[in-house]
Amino acid sequence: MPEAETSVLQITGRSSLNGHVRISGAKNAALVVMAGALLCPEHCRLRNVPSLADVDRMIQILRIFGLKIERHDDILEIDTTKIATNQAPYELVSQLRASFFAIGPLLARLGEAHVPLPGGCAIGARPVDLHVRGLQALGAHVQIDRGMVRAYIPGAKRRLQGAKIYLDYPSVGATETLMMAATLAEGETVLKNAAQEPEVVDLANFCNAMGAEITGAGTNTIVIQGKPELHSVDYSIIPDRIEAGTFLVAGAITYSELLISPVVPEHLTAAIAKLEQIGSQVIVEAPDCVRVVPGEVIRKTDIETLPYPGFPTDMQAQFMTLLTLANGDSTICETVFENRLRHVAELKRMGADIRVKGNQAVVRGVPYLSGAPVVATDLRASAALVLAGLAAEGTTTIQGLHHLDRGYENLDLKLQKVGARIRRLRVSEDSLLPEAKTPSSALK
Repeated sequence: MPEAETSVLQITGRSSLNGHVRISGAKNAALVVMAGALLCPEHCRLRNVPSLADVDRMIQILRIFGLKIERHDDILEIDTTKIATNQAPYELVSQLRASFFAIGPLLARLGEAHVPLPGGCAIGARPVDLHVRGLQALGAHVQIDRGMVRAYIPGAKRRLQGAKIYLDYPSVGATETLMMAATLAEGETVLKNAAQEPEVVDLANFCNAMGAEITGAGTNTIVIQGKPELHSVDYSIIPDRIEAGTFLVAGAITYSELLISPVVPEHLTAAIAKLEQIGSQVIVEAPDCVRVVPGEVIRKTDIETLPYPGFPTDMQAQFMTLLTLANGDSTICETVFENRLRHVAELKRMGADIRVKGNQAVVRGVPYLSGAPVVATDLRASAALVLAGLAAEGTTTIQGLHHLDRGYENLDLKLQKVGARIRRLRVSEDSLLPEAKTPSSALK
């Protein structure tokens, strides 16, 4: 029997980077907009869709629902005229949290949905109780049994009813699920304490382009006037602010100038502010283009993750890597997900000096990092380890790339183009560190 193989990234650090990096479409916007296509009874064309493992999984799930999907480069052609089933398969949904978003559109369009409880990176509980309570407020009956969520609209009308809903926490997922469900509800829905993330705004813009009437997206109060039906749409996904932020940090940590586009600079406000505190400059060269100019030293700073417009939890690991090389001690407080400091052990393997207590990490800057074999524990941790490898002396080998490929389109090739010494290698699974040996059925 042949030996099983997998991919690793090998990085030789301390290279200066230079040039232009093209940012792909936003993963978190693309996934929810793809689920939102279920609301459309006609045809959807989505542009600027990144080529990612998570997007491929979402395509599989939508095809099981009966949608016909063709991909041409970064364009998805989606025929949504017929939905064959309202049940999502457990084995796929358990690997991709974003697939739970299908519950809102399916319920609104068909009157019933059966969706398993979601999976994703193991970075915290991320319960769906806010989704469930919101759907109940819209008139749905919701039952959870043995890992399956069944939601249906009782009575003959089979149409959700508008409602006033207050979210106990500004959950992005709950905001998006309820916003989609309410687009086809009867009457007005008001979401209070709604999430304000750019991906929420992108979803609202997508729904409005299909004929929905949503106002207030990007603020903490979103108002949806329900419509009987929507229509076909041609829509382009926003650029990925987390990928853009990751490349900004790549410039700062390697003391390199990089030009990054397309971006929406306002989406990067919190990350740019922290980079400037740390000593780098970020110059807006054009409405969709920024340049990072590194400082002579990396200064210490403190970071607390918060819902948007606060500092994004999805940039915490990357900034922690940058601060391992700062002059002085920095404190990072993770308030969004309880298990999002698992990359600390891997950074310490490379020589970082980090102490963790609860949800707080104290990062004491060291003169240099050293290349080592490390294992990615989740999506953003994998990007943080790539950044560490770029800055480290010697060679770093990163295992667990299934995490990286969920959310970054060709990160290694993009880095190669700007001068990084990075390559993807095939290796025997027997040569991996024990914690990198993840069964294929558990890839999340």
